[in-house]
Amino acid sequence: MTLVTAGTMRETRALRGSLPLWVGVVSYAVLIFAGNRLLNDPDTQWQITVGQWILDHHAVPHTDVYSFTMRGAPWISTQWLAQVLYAQIYAWFGWAGPVVLAAAASSATFALLARYLVRNLNESAALVFVAVALALTAPHLLARPHVLALPIMVAWIGELIAAADRRGAPSFWLLPLMALWANVHGGFVFGLMMIAPIALDAVVQADANSRMALAARWGVFAALALAASCCTPYGWDSLLASRKILALGNALPLITEWHAADFTFLHPFEICLLGGIGLALYRGITLPPLRIVILLGLVHMALSQGRAAEIFALLSPLVLAQPLARQIGGAEAASSLSLRPVRGAMVAGVAVVLMAGTLTFAAMHRFAPNTANSPVEAVTELKKLNVERVFNDYDFGGYLIASGVPPFIDGRTELYGEKFLVDYNRASGLSEPDELFRLLEQYHIQATLLRTQSAAARLLDHVDGWHKVYNDDVATIHVRKAGGSHAAEPPVEPK
Repeated sequence: MTLVTAGTMRETRALRGSLPLWVGVVSYAVLIFAGNRLLNDPDTQWQITVGQWILDHHAVPHTDVYSFTMRGAPWISTQWLAQVLYAQIYAWFGWAGPVVLAAAASSATFALLARYLVRNLNESAALVFVAVALALTAPHLLARPHVLALPIMVAWIGELIAAADRRGAPSFWLLPLMALWANVHGGFVFGLMMIAPIALDAVVQADANSRMALAARWGVFAALALAASCCTPYGWDSLLASRKILALGNALPLITEWHAADFTFLHPFEICLLGGIGLALYRGITLPPLRIVILLGLVHMALSQGRAAEIFALLSPLVLAQPLARQIGGAEAASSLSLRPVRGAMVAGVAVVLMAGTLTFAAMHRFAPNTANSPVEAVTELKKLNVERVFNDYDFGGYLIASGVPPFIDGRTELYGEKFLVDYNRASGLSEPDELFRLLEQYHIQATLLRTQSAAARLLDHVDGWHKVYNDDVATIHVRKAGGSHAAEPPVEPK
């Protein structure tokens, strides 16, 4: 071996060791510069409010204390720990805190993905998978609890797949990760469900003589993982809470993130899916039977639920990595032990630079939630009316909770249930106008806070008994007024 060749190999090993680091750095920088985009979700505000309630009361909620329609109804928060983290960092740093926390969790997710991929694939292939994952998950990278759970999900599934790749069982040291996941987000149920197909894949690929022993080890691990998932303030109820989401039935398609994939227009998911199919056909790529089943399951989830696209993007590369490495060429040996101290110094240096850059950018840039979901001026006027029962736009619910105004409805879909959500959608969208007036009477609504351009707000402009008292580009307020009459262009009463 020549000196030039030896030097090149050392440089390659160094690059391989630092690739996950640079993936994390670049993705973090991109997300920080995106800034306010991470605050586009209206649920972020009520998540922080719930987290602050937990901090103030040193307890987790068991009933609804926010809405007036469901007050006192049973409700638990399976994402209580994430809410506490968001609330605390918001209390310390304002809106810059949740942005940085969400960006850090997201970048850690992509860094972990790169770390698992370079165990089997070369850097180019790993970067392609990471870039695709970033493109598909970008719409879902918001300051919400599920983002804090993404690195946990990648680490959990990555270790399960790694165990299956070596025809072994996962380490019991992985179990605390499941306990953490169960306190951060309800998606931990998916992590439990993935144990079975991955275990079966490991057992099928193992030597015939060792299959029974391996199956037993996976069985013990699964039982302990189930027990670990119950290590929450709610115990078994955290595990059973997913039933309420699944019980929403016809209400699920009404929620944007639960929409099925739409191929009416060309989207990144369609491009990636067709590109993957084309590559498989061109290169003649084959997979073990159980890996095919797992991959098809992830594809089905992504097609049926928009929110599952991130799961497909992050986990399918882990499922494919080792089989692909055997067919398109894999990675070289891991970095030598002598590079570890240098790599540790590099990580520390990069961390310092990122912290300094974050503080500088936060000082120059004002982070704030999307004004389209935060009717600040309208709610200020609403509070002056001293009304207690307000029929609100779905996306305004989070801001109302954060403002101390009991909403009619908000993003806690499992609390309201299928019938309530379906009825509300028919009423607010005027697919059944009579439903709007029925709800207004049934719940003794005193005022409405709706989007200015919504059909319901425009209809109330011309309905006797309702008077428009405020409107701006975001929201319109109507109050119930006995004897009030409509007009072609209803006047706004002076303040």
